[in-house]
Amino acid sequence: MTSSSDRSPAVDVQGSKSYEIRTYGCQMNVHDSERLAGLLEEAGYVRAPEGSDGDADVVVFNTCAVRENADNRLYGNLGRLAPKKASRPGMQIAVGGCLAQKDRDTIVKKAPWVDVVFGTHNIGKLPVLLERARVQEEAQVEIAESLEAFPSTLPTRRESAYAAWVSISVGCNNTCTFCIVPALRGKEKDRRPGDILAEIEALVGEGVSEITLLGQNVNAYGSDIGDREAFSKLLRACGTIEGLERVRFTSPHPRDFTDDVIAAMAETPNVMPQLHMPLQSGSDTVLKAMRRSYRQERYLGIIEKVRAAIPHAAITTDIIVGFPGETEEDFEQTLHVVREARFAQAFTFQYSKRPGTPAATMENQIPKEVVQERYERLVALQEEISWEENKKQVGRTLELMVAEGEGRKDGATHRLSGRAPDNRLVHFTKPDQEVRPGDVVTVEVTYAAPHHLLAEGPVLGVRRTRAGDAWEKRVAAAAKPAGVMLGLPKIGVPAPLPATTAGACGCD
Repeated sequence: MTSSSDRSPAVDVQGSKSYEIRTYGCQMNVHDSERLAGLLEEAGYVRAPEGSDGDADVVVFNTCAVRENADNRLYGNLGRLAPKKASRPGMQIAVGGCLAQKDRDTIVKKAPWVDVVFGTHNIGKLPVLLERARVQEEAQVEIAESLEAFPSTLPTRRESAYAAWVSISVGCNNTCTFCIVPALRGKEKDRRPGDILAEIEALVGEGVSEITLLGQNVNAYGSDIGDREAFSKLLRACGTIEGLERVRFTSPHPRDFTDDVIAAMAETPNVMPQLHMPLQSGSDTVLKAMRRSYRQERYLGIIEKVRAAIPHAAITTDIIVGFPGETEEDFEQTLHVVREARFAQAFTFQYSKRPGTPAATMENQIPKEVVQERYERLVALQEEISWEENKKQVGRTLELMVAEGEGRKDGATHRLSGRAPDNRLVHFTKPDQEVRPGDVVTVEVTYAAPHHLLAEGPVLGVRRTRAGDAWEKRVAAAAKPAGVMLGLPKIGVPAPLPATTAGACGCD
């Protein structure tokens, strides 16, 4: 989401209509927004400069229905745009994503100045719906009940020159009582392995060196095509793609995490030693109420196997505090798992009701003050563990893929930032040699904080890469005079948020 002070008139680049996309929610929405941008640019729209804050000709909201107060946030933002739209004929506003799929006609009733409402299954229709709304001069609401075409067939404007999301499936077959995503994204539908690998090879050909395999339940891949080992086979196939240096995936489900996946992770050199494994609760009683199909022993058994096969793996998780009926004893079981698993980071959530989910109507809803107190205890414990685990990295020599925009203080500290193979964020001393996002540097870790590492000594080595070349080429293309500067592209996969912040849907 972008923001800045108000300005007018609308941004216009050499007569082309401009667009702005505001994205809320999980990685799925981030990747969907890349597709929406690709669709609009193919239709002739031009991306508005950073900070346009509603001054574009088309403003698209890609919404989330999982976050607390998601609807209030949407309508508040729509309300702020209403006067701008009223004073500028021709401006259009579109609302898509999970909240649009859920609320449908409600959006136009509450915000009649919205021009287009579309769902999660028909994002490819956006340009057509915008044109139809313009010609007919009335709002267009079109919500498909099932997937019309796999989203990866749509044009995509990648946010990064060197790192890319690659969807391997959409939808989810789980029935977790706290999650509404399956109702909004539908049943799981898998892509053919050949199509996935062809997309990855094409991305590598363009200079991408890191990909993240994406799915609502990524390691359930294969259930739709009848192959229980399809995901491990896909990981191994990624290992054969020349020029692909780093492979990650998110988010798996403990139920589907099998030994063949652990073996593929350990034996495929470009699959990174990183695992995000949602826990949600350490209590068997709460897990049963959540309709999670594993128990504490099973979860910790997976962690033990991963650590045995990949000793340096950094394991992160999602945890919900205060689920209906959670007792102090249940919460203590969650703390027990956190101590045993020793997560590098945890994305922690205070439970709040989500309309349309079974948990919203369960008895024994936990008082807010109790949830808050437990949440603070969990965060304090995880902060302590994160810091201890990061301190173990001091003295290690690491290869970092250089990033841009991940070190907010880099300008003041004269540092650069990058990601280690296990995805830890490392700030390092800027070398005399030019280093570009996508290039690889070798550093020695000298200091650890709970959420980042420092390499304060001289850089030990710099490797210029095709990914760095791709970044340089993109920046040069963006800098060409074209009436109004479009600004530099954002670089890199969105960084993990601090452990005290909701960083994902929490529904995996």
